[in-house]
Amino acid sequence: MDKKELKVYGFVFARGGSKGVKNKNIRLVAGRPLIHYSVEAAKRSCFINRIIVSTDNKDIEKAALEAGAEVPFLRPRDLASDASPEWLSWQHAVKTLKKAGEEFDIFVSIPATSPLRTAEDIDMCIKVLIENNDADGAITVCRAQRHPSFNMVVMDDNGFATIAVPDKFCFSRRQDVPSMYDITTVAYAARPGFILSAPSLFAGKIKAVVIPGERSLDIDTEFDLKVADLIINDRLKKESKKWEKELL
Repeated sequence: MDKKELKVYGFVFARGGSKGVKNKNIRLVAGRPLIHYSVEAAKRSCFINRIIVSTDNKDIEKAALEAGAEVPFLRPRDLASDASPEWLSWQHAVKTLKKAGEEFDIFVSIPATSPLRTAEDIDMCIKVLIENNDADGAITVCRAQRHPSFNMVVMDDNGFATIAVPDKFCFSRRQDVPSMYDITTVAYAARPGFILSAPSLFAGKIKAVVIPGERSLDIDTEFDLKVADLIINDRLKKESKKWEKELL
């Protein structure tokens, strides 16, 4: 399908009841609400035609609108609890737009909790679906720093540790173990029809896009917020100095 004809909708799912970090999605990072970074990355995408925020919270709705996203519906409370799988919120978003007569080709989830992503990370996920008709979805991953058959353990009730996944090859060096990857919250892409028909993401054929670990930070704690704030402020300072040099 021609790029101009392709309808790609970006979604940011941001509920208001975060417990680990209160009001996480609108906490300030380098002076801006966290959710703004996802919306801005989506704006820079080469493919995304529309940016929609799914939330149950009026404050998040306000921040999303200020960033330039749409909030055409509010998410039901039963889909915004700790116990509600986000997959159900994906289905709700697709169904709601479908009822409104909105048909689109590719669904992209751009979680609010990964402010260090680039638009290129998002676009790589989208390209995977454009170029692979047999794929139902695509995720972003980064190289794992730990391996369950080498340097990860489980502990029994008495505090004794054993290798998490014992391997018959008994690896003694980290460099020798098969590569493993962590799923990141940078971007997820899927076909709307698959989302509506499948019980979960990995019920389908899912491709993976490898991104650098330094762009994979997922805000889950106050410490993560501080790290993101430091990194983004440092980037802004470097960009400012570069701009000043170009003016001289």
